[in-house]
Amino acid sequence: MVNIYSSIPEFDFKTLPNLETSSASIRSTVRSEPDVQQCSYLYLSPKNTKEGPRLLDSITWPDTTPLSKPFSLNLTTSGAKSSFTIVPRSGGWRVGDELTVRIQLRDYNGNPKKSGGDFLISRLHNRELGAGVVGQVQDHLNGTFTAVFPLLWNGKADIEVTLVQTSESITVLKRLTEEQPDRIFFSSDFRFGGVTKKSICNVCLDPDRAPLCNFTDLNTGEQWFCYKPSGLDCNTRVSHTFGGFSQKISKEEATLFQKGSNMKVLLKAVENSSINISPKPGETKKVKPGPSGYYYGHQWRPIGGPTLHQLNDAAVITACLKGKQLYLFGDSTIRQFYQHITKTLPNLLTFDKHSLPQSGPFLAVDHKKDIMVTYRCHGPPIRFGVPVSQMRYVANELDGLTGGPNTVVVIGVWSHFSTFPLEVYYQRLMTIHRAVQRLLNRAPGTKVIIRTANMKDLTLYESLTNSDWYSLQRDKVLRAVFKDSGVLLLDAWEMGQAHYLPHSLHPQPEIIKLMIDVVLSNTCPNKGG
Repeated sequence: MVNIYSSIPEFDFKTLPNLETSSASIRSTVRSEPDVQQCSYLYLSPKNTKEGPRLLDSITWPDTTPLSKPFSLNLTTSGAKSSFTIVPRSGGWRVGDELTVRIQLRDYNGNPKKSGGDFLISRLHNRELGAGVVGQVQDHLNGTFTAVFPLLWNGKADIEVTLVQTSESITVLKRLTEEQPDRIFFSSDFRFGGVTKKSICNVCLDPDRAPLCNFTDLNTGEQWFCYKPSGLDCNTRVSHTFGGFSQKISKEEATLFQKGSNMKVLLKAVENSSINISPKPGETKKVKPGPSGYYYGHQWRPIGGPTLHQLNDAAVITACLKGKQLYLFGDSTIRQFYQHITKTLPNLLTFDKHSLPQSGPFLAVDHKKDIMVTYRCHGPPIRFGVPVSQMRYVANELDGLTGGPNTVVVIGVWSHFSTFPLEVYYQRLMTIHRAVQRLLNRAPGTKVIIRTANMKDLTLYESLTNSDWYSLQRDKVLRAVFKDSGVLLLDAWEMGQAHYLPHSLHPQPEIIKLMIDVVLSNTCPNKGG
């Protein structure tokens, strides 16, 4: 039983001269004699070789069956043919009890599936009450699943079970990562005088294909390479941007990613799809390990954590942030936090005019209240444009912070690593983890908050580049790395899944506001609004 919760542009490699290194590294000097042999997507630094494989093995997804030959869609999981059944309970359900749901997956022919590995999620909700909580899904590895829900409110509760990805589509996603870890690629402009040339860049490149510029960061050990453009030195690199996406998937495999049929499809109930929950006399049972929180009255309520305040007034938020420095590091899902805060607090003076709208860096200050809020995107791989002069690894930025009781750091690094092997993401998280530990050691009062991944709307393209299954794997790695590390996990995964709003890579403003409430409630536990 397993618990689960374009084309490449033409590039003339023949015109490139011999291998050369660069001094234009990200925040540090690159190796004078780069060890290109270490250019590997599966490379783990010596610091990570002991625990890394063990951790990654511990979250391995169940084996999925190979696709049939010849391929037949009829033999794969069908959302329309699959269903769930409420397990009856003598005497009905009361607050504090648990609800169990059995799920049976079937193929397009209506035959029960005999193997596991499908990706399912479940939710219990009541739209009128603004209530929702995720279920804990268990894969029995034989085509059946169980979802268990804590019953946390009085009244009606509707059950929702969603087939996110079939085991067959996950077989394809696994293959893509193993065979095409570089299918998302990047480019940089190299410029000297009036000459500008583009070059392909990535976490790892083939040194036999063309000479390389090695931009590996000495402090973090994070690898980054570009093919050296003809006639220009490596230290003439001026910018980074998304290069493109190279896709190798058959028409038959593409049929495994049909929204509403075998991807992001709600399963039907055999009989009832809802229950009525009665009040519980006396003390409510303590909720077993499961969800991190739930919605009630359209507000997020953490389970087993500090009380969440609803900071709805700009004056209350300003009072919370008075005298504080808020550092936001990460991708666009963290940039949303900066945008929300600066929009909510009219007295913040922003200095963003000369920064790129996606990458920043951004700065907002309130001199009278001594408030500073900053945002900076994380280092490569990142899929939007950034001047090389402004590229920073999160770990290096953390090492530059003084920290202290008036410093709050929020980090969100996940989405841009989805197409790479988990080793690449684990390596990045460990460099951040060690920098967080150094920060907390020298400034124990610093508040560090790590934002988890979240689910999104899926198309065929999104499935191949940002699938929820890819995000789930990274979410598991992130939780394992930062477990018991003295940081707060902001559970964006559950906050997005339990909410009635549709999944989105960039959650709706209502959900972002609730996430900001989590940040501020932990920043100012005694101030509410």
